[in-house]
Amino acid sequence: MRRIWIGVAAVAVVAFGAAFQFLNHSSPASQTYAPSAAAYVGSETCAGCHQAEAKLWGASQHKAAMQHATDQTVLGNFNDASFDYYGVRSRFFRKDGKFLVETDGADGKLAVFELKYTFGVDPLQQYLVEFPDGRIQALPIAWDSRSHDKGGQRWLHLSPDEAIKHDDILHWTKLNQNWNFMCAECHSTGLRKNYDAATDRFATTWADISVGCEACHGQGSNHTNWAREQQSWWPFGKRQEPGKGLLVRFDERQGVAWPIDPQTGNARRSAAPAMLRKEVETCGLCHARRAGFRQDWIPGEWLSQTHVVEPLARNTYHADGQIRDVEEPYNYTPFKQGKMFAAGVTCSDCHEPHSAKLRLQGEGTCLQCHASDKYADVKHSHHAEADPAPTCISCHMPARTYMVVDVRHDHAFRVPRPDLSVSLGTPNACNDCHRDKAAQWAAAAIERWFGPARKGFQTYGQAFHAARTGQSDAAELLSVLSADRLAPAVARASALGELASRVTPASIAAARTALTDPDPMVRIGGLAMLENVAASQIWPLASPLLADPVRGVRIRAASLLASVPTASQPSGDRASFDQAAGEFVTAQRANAERPEARAALADFLARRGQTGDAEMEYRAALRLSPQYATAAINLADLYRRTGRESDGETVLRGAIAASPGDAAVHHALGLALTRLKRPDEALAELRRATELDPDSPRYVYVYAVALHSGGQADEAMKILNRALERHPGDRDVLSALVSFSRAAGDARAALDYAERLAIIVPDDRNLAALIAQIKRQIGAPSEATRPRH
Repeated sequence: MRRIWIGVAAVAVVAFGAAFQFLNHSSPASQTYAPSAAAYVGSETCAGCHQAEAKLWGASQHKAAMQHATDQTVLGNFNDASFDYYGVRSRFFRKDGKFLVETDGADGKLAVFELKYTFGVDPLQQYLVEFPDGRIQALPIAWDSRSHDKGGQRWLHLSPDEAIKHDDILHWTKLNQNWNFMCAECHSTGLRKNYDAATDRFATTWADISVGCEACHGQGSNHTNWAREQQSWWPFGKRQEPGKGLLVRFDERQGVAWPIDPQTGNARRSAAPAMLRKEVETCGLCHARRAGFRQDWIPGEWLSQTHVVEPLARNTYHADGQIRDVEEPYNYTPFKQGKMFAAGVTCSDCHEPHSAKLRLQGEGTCLQCHASDKYADVKHSHHAEADPAPTCISCHMPARTYMVVDVRHDHAFRVPRPDLSVSLGTPNACNDCHRDKAAQWAAAAIERWFGPARKGFQTYGQAFHAARTGQSDAAELLSVLSADRLAPAVARASALGELASRVTPASIAAARTALTDPDPMVRIGGLAMLENVAASQIWPLASPLLADPVRGVRIRAASLLASVPTASQPSGDRASFDQAAGEFVTAQRANAERPEARAALADFLARRGQTGDAEMEYRAALRLSPQYATAAINLADLYRRTGRESDGETVLRGAIAASPGDAAVHHALGLALTRLKRPDEALAELRRATELDPDSPRYVYVYAVALHSGGQADEAMKILNRALERHPGDRDVLSALVSFSRAAGDARAALDYAERLAIIVPDDRNLAALIAQIKRQIGAPSEATRPRH
């Protein structure tokens, strides 16, 4: 995956300690006061009373997340400095008090742009250009603000290893580098995107240009009104408001102690943590990989109320949950994988919330809860001669680098597992340092020091590795993981999503359990698992979630059940479906400037039978981004269902012209040409899809079927067997090999493939009958007559 580099996320942590609930209270005189709708008052107002917190915040990266470009805020060299990037020479200079850059614009020609805002401060600073239509775009050339001795004080490109030209989707003028959508919500406070789909323009506003007090505590007007009232004469007595007019009470650390067990050397929380961790969810608003679908988020709520949170995605995380160095995962999901989160640790246990700095220097933060005589001792580190000596952080929070120079630490707090590097190919902290040694060497050292049973908290690497490599036991391992209440919720949710392509009648029980889980991400995972099951069959399972207390769950349920016609819906559920469906539509309209949202809405409308409206939304998605292949593929499929196959071919050929390297479009075109009875052209497109994405067993399977149908049976078997080596548990590949072997008269090969398939789908009665038939054919003993030992 090519990285989207926009935005410099500030150091994690949210302000902690203020309180807030929307409550109506009676005064001593029994008069009721209804708080007005909360409004933003600005960080300056907050600082009037909270001076100590304001001072800490004023020196934080949150304060500098976004600023107007001035002599005080701009760090880069604008003294006619130049930077060369794949044939484009950009020049940074000043004129008439403005900060300017001459670089390639949307048409590829050099032009001069004013840099209106700074974005971030350390270890690099980006700059933003505002266009007449309200779009604000991030320049790809950033200033490395580190010191000279660390390699900084220079201009650098955030995609140094590939030439991103003006017609590339990742060019700085295109939608994937758009500030209004990509990063404004997290670098400013009280943001309103204000996109007008009719005119394709933005009128984005903010309450505070940077990450201010109310970014974490919520709108402060009711609190300031309460505070003023306490200092003034009030004829009915002063209101007694436990929440003090604030939106959330960050009280999770209040009255909590962490005594250290002298036997283990580890601290244990004096009170069990709540299921909803308000502080972590609040931090997650900006420190998670997520996509927002509403702008009325309230601090302390489940993030899934207003955002879709990415689980353990393949391109973001290794099979064991470690962060990869391709797409930055931020800290929310890694942290929620870890033992610290499970034990009840919150962000502000480690970070001072207003400065966002660690509470203690170096390992001191860790040694708050881990006894120094046990963990700061060489007997634990086993690196007596190392210089510099490894730290808690270097071993338990391995680092990866994003945006060229931005080093981020994995917040899952895992034990090093070089043994998994041997079996799963995942990285490990030991070999991050000992790069000249093999993983087997590191695994032997760990076993010698700590014993063979040192597995740590994240024990699901084998399950996800099996899923990603198509192993025959993938479904079983994923099912076990999804049902393990001791495993992190985010891992269980991810396992359920992986099961969607492997669902069996037996595994549906796992979805049934997941749909009642207290964590909304698990409930969403349970719905995702049912994606390939007929909606009419799962209505009894999924329909209760149409009224779920978390909005993200409700709209996922509505999307899943959209294919069920209104007339087929139980009358008692229709109101819930209509309300959740309305929320789904609103969620997509909230991101109408994005092709993904327009295509998702089109899919929903198509499944509801509104083909005309669906076609308009697909077309809108392609206008926003001709390279968005999903919209083209789904539009072509809509045309197929309505008898317009030739129109579908036209759409797909246009998509290939925009994205010639997209395997999915070539595959879809191959299928369309097959239906149009142009087999030679179809075969060429299907083959091209396998060349562009050789890791897709689906593309290989379809190509092999086409080859076999065209009389090239030997070639079909050859490519299927190659695919089976890489994906030994793929059902389609094995099914095709069974069928083709029987057609070739090779019953013994067919039996071998069928028995391998039976391991993956043991409850398939038709397959069991086929195996029995083949055995009778070749005279092999059946299970009933086979000798027992």
